[in-house]
Amino acid sequence: MISVLAQERLLGAALGSILTGAVIFEQRRSIYNSISEPVPQTREPIFGRKARLEFAHIWNKSVDKALGPLIESLSSRGW
Repeated sequence: MISVLAQERLLGAALGSILTGAVIFEQRRSIYNSISEPVPQTREPIFGRKARLEFAHIWNKSVDKALGPLIESLSSRGW
């Protein structure tokens, strides 16, 4: 006959395994459901069209200002 302490350990291990399995199953099911749901494409972008155009213009001006001397020096050397 198995001792009471061993029986309690076996019962605890079995219940722990069942609980762990259930938690993992629920998490995987939740992840699968979140992946398989279609994402609505009706969300507005963070920046509107005007802000994006303004940012692009500022970006282009700053790149021209930063790299302008380098481009002029390479152009003068015949690159």
